[in-house]
Amino acid sequence: MRLTRRHYLAALPALGAAGLGGGFLYMLRHATQGTFDPKAVRNPRLGQAVPAFSPLPALPEQPTPCPGLSWQDFHTLTQPVLLLIWASWCLPCLEEIPFLRQHIAGGSTTSPLALWGVCYKDTPSQAAHWLEQAHHPFSRLGMDYDGQCAIEWGVTGVPESFLILPHPLTGSRIVWHGTGSLTETLYREQIQPFLRGAL
Repeated sequence: MRLTRRHYLAALPALGAAGLGGGFLYMLRHATQGTFDPKAVRNPRLGQAVPAFSPLPALPEQPTPCPGLSWQDFHTLTQPVLLLIWASWCLPCLEEIPFLRQHIAGGSTTSPLALWGVCYKDTPSQAAHWLEQAHHPFSRLGMDYDGQCAIEWGVTGVPESFLILPHPLTGSRIVWHGTGSLTETLYREQIQPFLRGAL
């Protein structure tokens, strides 16, 4: 019997169901082994050099001058940098404000790292309001109006964070990537161990 286009179209739902079933069995097997993390987001940039991206302009009319951000800035690092990609319309980003106030904005002179920001698809007025609430913790801040920079970093949503360490031989490298709000526990358990090794 000759297979026609109609036969192929009729088989598509069955193939789709088989694919979904296989994915479910994969998740179930790894969940029972304790190796599946539904919140884990694989980022191909991890362990790699900082991706090239077009320079991001500074937020206009800031009360406290804060320069924008460029790819070249990551190649003159003298200390670790935590890059935070955020937006004023992002509710989890608001949850980060207490952490930023306590650990970054309030103690930036003793912090072992610099906090740089990329404001993702936002308006200057809304971004300025968010920064006022967070006590403007960033030493560099770039406005990613069209979201292209976030694409280069492999971002799938906001907030996302990247820890970048300087290296005299290989250049700056992305050594850690996190999704969701920054918390004191996350900072202590996942970021500080990298900082201790870098200092």
